[in-house]
Formats: sequence, structure tokens, C-alpha cells
Amino acid sequence: MGIRSMLSRVRPLINLLILMAIWEVAGQLKLVADGALPAPSAILLRLLTDWSDYPNHIGATLYGAGAGFLIGNLVAVALGTLFALYPVTARLARGMNVAIFALPPIAISPILVLTLNEMAPRIVLAAIGCYFVTMTSTVVGLTQADPRAIDLVRAYGGNKWQALWLVRMRSALPTILSGLRIAAPNAVLGSILAEFGGGGRWGLGVYLLGSLGRAEPDRLWGIGLVATAIAALAYFAFAALGARLLKGTEAVTVPSALPHSGDVTRPLWQRVLILLGSIALPFALWWALLAALRVPAMIAKTPPGLFDYLFVLPSAAAAQVKLLAALAQTLPMTLIGMAAGLALAFLLALTSQVRPGIVRALLPVALVTQTMPLVALTPLLVLMLGRGPAVILWITISVTFFPAFVTMAQGLLLVPRAALDVPRAYGASLFTQLRLVSVPASLPYLFAATRLTAPRALLGVMIAEWLATGTGLGNLLNQSRGYLDYGMIWAVAVVSVLISVFFYQVVVVIERRTLSRLGMAVAD
Repeated sequence: MGIRSMLSRVRPLINLLILMAIWEVAGQLKLVADGALPAPSAILLRLLTDWSDYPNHIGATLYGAGAGFLIGNLVAVALGTLFALYPVTARLARGMNVAIFALPPIAISPILVLTLNEMAPRIVLAAIGCYFVTMTSTVVGLTQADPRAIDLVRAYGGNKWQALWLVRMRSALPTILSGLRIAAPNAVLGSILAEFGGGGRWGLGVYLLGSLGRAEPDRLWGIGLVATAIAALAYFAFAALGARLLKGTEAVTVPSALPHSGDVTRPLWQRVLILLGSIALPFALWWALLAALRVPAMIAKTPPGLFDYLFVLPSAAAAQVKLLAALAQTLPMTLIGMAAGLALAFLLALTSQVRPGIVRALLPVALVTQTMPLVALTPLLVLMLGRGPAVILWITISVTFFPAFVTMAQGLLLVPRAALDVPRAYGASLFTQLRLVSVPASLPYLFAATRLTAPRALLGVMIAEWLATGTGLGNLLNQSRGYLDYGMIWAVAVVSVLISVFFYQVVVVIERRTLSRLGMAVAD
């Protein structure tokens, strides 16, 4: 048993070493795109040669990511606490929260660069990347606290705030730390994206942009792997912190009931007002922020200003044609890439139930794909795949596949063994067990994976279009920056957010109907 346990622990390392050996051979023999995939030894040598360039670039990226991480997570925990204690505020802020989650960073990076100065765009984009994950983790953790423990605090005269500190916050700590673990790489990605589109002298994004035209794949891979290492270190730092802080804090009881929002009991007129407020809040914040920052009217577009640009001004017809043509190129690739990524993730998650070693074997690759910033990954794939639709599909599949796979595999692993004993007792095959029990029981996780990957698919397509193919919304955004067409920059940003929100809400509607029909609990 001890030998098996030891082998299971070192197997990911063995798999990684095998992968590195294959990579080394392929790189030395130039088997991939005539040397576009250099050997790890060549990348390491180039890193050592260029190392004097890295400290300032790494320092600038870490400054933006660190400040954004701190600000974004403080706001997320504070608002998450407010939403958990007062559910009506969560309803009002739903439109804002979904919009922030669905916001493609590449779409708003030029706007932030135009409206803010110096390091502010990097900090803001890093903070946005952290907010939704940590806010959601905070709400889930606080609302899943055992109500019996809360009742005990109140029975001894404690108030809502004492119950928050003594019960809810301690119960939520594991979930919040899990959110921080995911938010840390997001902060690094946000900072690099802002550097990539915002100029400046220092930053890994700036360094990557300056190296794109030099036909030096070993340098590009070096920059990408350094960015990946920073994101991975941030991920593991919070994983280690969580493991250290949470020793001996496992819950010994479980909640007797799930939290209820109470929205069903509200009068219809109140529910309508809350819905209208949820829709109006993002637009009100958009308007208020522009006014507070005093952005020149030529650069900033308020909702009425954007409406005029697209529908009233003499140039509106031409703007519509450009936007619709770009949409016609971006949307099909987004849908195809997302469907392919989800299908691959689902098939592999099912396979992992038969061969659990697959999950361990893919763990190193999953970590690299999760933590490597897209702007670093895209130039590398362009070198190997060229600038056609293939690179868009690969990028979209890569950014949707692993998050979906991990989520679906987790759902399948959490299916109670007792539920599988019944079909087994009747001699059902493994396929029948999966079809009748495991897959239906894990449907909430499948829908959760789809909700999480829809905005990422659009982000992947737009980055590939921006850096590689010269088509679609990504290219239109890049061209508009060069032409100083601020109206089109705002139009692309808003349209991309609306597309992501639409995808998200379509999945939510399908999820609610499917799970309600099956008699399963539906997330609020």
C-alpha cells in the first residue's frame, strides 16, 4: 500500500519528465513547424542569455498584478459579505456581476489605457480579473454556513455581526482561499493584457510585444514560461497558505438546508423593480465612472453617445457594417471552439472514471494551460499553426477544455457510491452506470463548466484574431486603436460583453429548465 501511495504521488512528476523528454527530441529534430517549438534546453539557454532583461519586466508586472489582486479581492470580499447578508443587494447587483464576469479583458484594455494613466490600467484589469471569482467564493462560503451554529450564537445573545465573524466567516475561509488561489493567476493575466495594449517601457507584456517580429521562438517561449511560472507560483502560494491555515478546521456537521433567497415570496412589483434595477445598474455605473474620471467626450462614450455613434450619426451605417462583418467572423469560431472544448472535456471526464490515472497524467499540462497567459500562448501557437482558423480553434479549445474538464471530473467524482450500488447490483455495465446515474447526478457541474467557459471562449477567439488572423472583433478592435476610432472601440467592448452575458444567460435558462424537470436543486 505504501509503495502504491508513493507511486501515485510521483506519477505526475514522471509524466512531466516523459513529456519534457519528448519535447526535447521534437525540438532538437525540428519536428514541429520547422523549429517553431524549440527544445527546452534551447529555451533555458536563451533565458540565461536574456536574464538581465527580465528583472525590470517582472517587477512591473508583479506591481500591477499585486496591487490589482489586493484591491480586487478586498472589494470582492466586502461586496460578497454584503450580498450574503442582504440577498436583495445580490439581486440588484446581478447584472453588474455577470457583466464583470463576462467582460473580455482584451475588449476593455484599450479603453482603460485611453482613460487612465501610468500603472492604473494594469491595476484595474488585474482587479477585475480577481473580483468575480473571489466574490462568488465569499457568497457561497458565507451562505453555506451551518444554520444550527448560527442559531446557537443567537441563542446566547449574539447579533448578526457576531454570527458573521464567529460562524459564517470561519466556515467560508476554505472557499475564499480557493477563490484567491484561482484569482492570483487571473491578476497576472490582467496585468499582462494591459501592458500588451498600453505601451510603457517595462512589463512582460511589453517585452512579449517587442519580441513578436524577431522570429525568435526560443525567446517567445522563454517569456511565456516566465509568465506561467509567476502565475503558477501565485496559485501554489495560496494553495499552501490554505493547507496551512485550514489544518484541523474541517467541519464535523453539514448544513441541514440550503440557503433560500426568499425572492419567490416577494410581490410581483418588487421582483420587477429588482430586475429593472439589476439591468440599469451596469449602465449607471458606466456613466458615473466616466463622469467621475472626467474623461474627454471625444474619448469616452456614454450609453447615449454610443447609441448616437451606432444609429444616429452619418457614419453610423458604415460602423454597423464593420461591426456586423466582424461579428459574423467571430461568433461561429467562438461557438465551434467552445463546443469542441466542452465535448472533449466531457469525453475525457467520462474516461477518467474508467482510468483515473488520466487525471494525474494530465495535471502538469492542465496547470501550464491554466496559468500561461493567452497573450503569451498565442504567438507560440501562431509559430506552429500559422495564421488561419486552426490557431483560433486551438486557442479556444485550450482555454475552455481544462477548466471544463476539471469541473466535470469533480462532479463525477462526487456522485455518491451508494447511488451506483443499485445499477451494479443489477449487473449494469460501467457505461450504463454512467448514463443512468453519474451523468444525470453531475449535470449541475456540467452546466457550471459551460457557464464558466463561454466568456473564456470569446476571449480566446478575440486574442487570436488580434494577434494572428487579422479577422473578427479582435482585429476590428486593434484597427480602431490605430485609427483613433474611439466610438468603435467602445462598440466592440460593449458588444463583446453583451455576447458573453447572452451566452451566460442562455446556459442559465437551459440549466434551470433541465434541472427543474429532473427535480434537482437549481442554483440561484
